[in-house]
Amino acid sequence: MREFSIPALAEIPATANLADAVFRRAAERPQAVVVRRPDPEGGWQDVTATQFSGEVTAVAKGLVAAGIEAGDRVALMSRTRYEWTLIDYAIWVAGAVSVPIYETSSAEQAEWILANSGARACFVETGDHEQIIESFRDQVPALKYVWRIEAGGSEESPLTGSGASVSDEVISERASAAKASDVATVIYTSGTTGRPKGCELTHENLLADVRNAFLGPLAIIAEAPGASTLLFLPLAHVFARIIEVGCIESGIVLGHCPDANELLPALASFRPTFILAVPRVFEKVYNGAEQRAVSERKGAIFGRAARVAIAYSRAMDTPGGPAFGLRAQHALFDRLVYAKLRAALGGRAHYAASGGAALTERLCHFFRGVGVTVLEGYGLTETTGAATVNRPDRNKIGTVGQPLPGVAVKIAEDGEILMSGANIFRGYWQNDAPNKTDTGQEAFTADGWFHTGDIGELDDEGFLRITGRKKEMIITAGGKNVAPTVLEDRLRSHALISQTMVVGDGKPFVAALITLDPDALGPWRERHGKPADATVATLREDPDLIAAVQEAVDDANKAVSRAESIRRFRILEGDFTQEAGQLTVKLGIRRSVLMKDFAADVEALYS
Repeated sequence: MREFSIPALAEIPATANLADAVFRRAAERPQAVVVRRPDPEGGWQDVTATQFSGEVTAVAKGLVAAGIEAGDRVALMSRTRYEWTLIDYAIWVAGAVSVPIYETSSAEQAEWILANSGARACFVETGDHEQIIESFRDQVPALKYVWRIEAGGSEESPLTGSGASVSDEVISERASAAKASDVATVIYTSGTTGRPKGCELTHENLLADVRNAFLGPLAIIAEAPGASTLLFLPLAHVFARIIEVGCIESGIVLGHCPDANELLPALASFRPTFILAVPRVFEKVYNGAEQRAVSERKGAIFGRAARVAIAYSRAMDTPGGPAFGLRAQHALFDRLVYAKLRAALGGRAHYAASGGAALTERLCHFFRGVGVTVLEGYGLTETTGAATVNRPDRNKIGTVGQPLPGVAVKIAEDGEILMSGANIFRGYWQNDAPNKTDTGQEAFTADGWFHTGDIGELDDEGFLRITGRKKEMIITAGGKNVAPTVLEDRLRSHALISQTMVVGDGKPFVAALITLDPDALGPWRERHGKPADATVATLREDPDLIAAVQEAVDDANKAVSRAESIRRFRILEGDFTQEAGQLTVKLGIRRSVLMKDFAADVEALYS
């Protein structure tokens, strides 16, 4: 078994907790900007360390006045916005445990999380959220309060008004009471099957993860002049959450964008120095740029620029670097194309972090060639998000990087990735367990290694490559093991394709269900002379469309052997959706749901 680890750069004291950063930053640099929040005029308003500390304290006092005790669970159901971070830290300052709920969660999902966690209170963003909670309020007797986030700011909230009588001394005692080993948050995994499980993440888990990341592989990002980032991924997910904590801990200015439809204008005005996204966002940026170029009759120029960017990035990894001719072409396209793409991201972002799924090597090289290096990482909720990451100065495209300092990675005999370190959660929350803790120990080996459930490889330098998911491996009727994600990731990078699911378990060959991207279908219809009102239902048997999708399939098949290649595909009339339970919040597919919903389509592939 191959194993690799890097010594920790930050050891977390037993008395450390997340609340400390709020007051430490206010004491050390009271006028430093901690957060920028949207203002009514469409710009950004600075929130200094002193202001942030004051607002957090006011909400924490309200929680204490309401009877929230140390260790109580307080839920938060909201989009990614300034108040999310404010309330998150107020919960920690009050000594309580935060429990995120996705703002898109159904009533059944929200009820399960509130009941299972035993939450005593819940913050909601909107009236609709409030109605969802009220629809099952009688089924969660532990829930005493439901507070609505006030659009005008925390100072106008009735909760903060009720806390005026709570002294600063009480808050100071609460803020310092939690120890590193205490639970800070219970994050319910979105999962692909079954009910979500609550992962108990301690103060040490979060602090060890972010401090080792920003002291180590991401130090260049944290120390950049005016370092800032704009969060638009759900803060209910651990990926965005560790960036939130990392910014507050390291002094990176944080912003929030709650509406994905307003992302591009927000990026242009906020101008972050690095970006956090999932692969689908990068795919959308590339495909959108390509489609705009085609619609402006500049498709050939964009295609050439993309090829040069990819070639330039690949040449960066060679001993001699890019040749003179390639450098000249790159400089030309930098003025014509690349600068516009960087401007669309705010113009200051030289790095982006990607996780949640694999980004194709082609797109990684494209963005690096454009001037925005995508650093792929890997982790689970159980590993407090990031467990491995590529470095700005050591970026091996095609891998998810080396372990963070303090993390050890081992490959088991069956190829499963095992991990250990201070970032590994302590267990799954189980509200009906006698001590409500230390459940889920079956996820650990006898000597303490955590089973990730993913399959991977470690190279000689300790770079990890993800090759599949243990539970998702397809075994064909001929006995061939196939990792479907390799094919699916490559297919999704094609402009026409939105989602796909590779099938073939117990079948004679591998096949795929494919959905089309509606934003790409319109331009494709126009270019190929199809009726403007033609739908996927009327086009799915069209020879031109089948040929276009076949090109994408042929490209994906280059990544695997013939026995693993897709032999047939079927274009579906509609896309997979979160509302139907077919996609996770990271836009990953739920195979069990899709296999049930599209059973007839799967059978048609083999008839």
